[in-house]
Amino acid sequence: MILDLSAPISENTPVYPDDPPVSVRLWAVIDRDGYYMNVLKMGEHSGTHVDAPAHFVPGGRTIDEMPLEKFIGEGIVLDVRDGEGPIRLDEIPDGGYFGRIVLFLTGGRELSPEVALFLVAEGVRAVGTDSMSIGDDAVHRILLSEEVPVFENLTNLEALVGKDFTFVAFPLKIEGGSGSPVRAVAFVE
Repeated sequence: MILDLSAPISENTPVYPDDPPVSVRLWAVIDRDGYYMNVLKMGEHSGTHVDAPAHFVPGGRTIDEMPLEKFIGEGIVLDVRDGEGPIRLDEIPDGGYFGRIVLFLTGGRELSPEVALFLVAEGVRAVGTDSMSIGDDAVHRILLSEEVPVFENLTNLEALVGKDFTFVAFPLKIEGGSGSPVRAVAFVE
């Protein structure tokens, strides 16, 4: 089974405060032009997307420079919706993260810097969240400075709790990009 973990892109797509709104405008129609096409205008971090190191790390790799292996791998979902405030170390298992893509079902919570440091030390491949942001600037810097991509605005994570799956979310190859929208999916075993 393939599970879609991506939010749709439309003019109703929520964006982070002060980010550009999403615009989808009709460009061509079959009856008039012989083909159908829209024009999209949006920030790199609109909808379900991935942050590259360059988003927070001066001189960090841009999205087109990131190895594709970072965007595919064995995933795990941690359900931390019951807590309050930043996600703490005592709310997550103390191991089993090496090489995995760790996704947080948060209900709007963000990671603490301590959790971000722990995940980096454990050797995670990537981290993701159902929230608009994984955490504050410090959390972003901790993860991205170690070239751990950050996926944000994921959907349907509750369907993956306790399941074995492969996570796949490739970015667009945006030259010099600080991030990119993705079509995130889970291949459930």
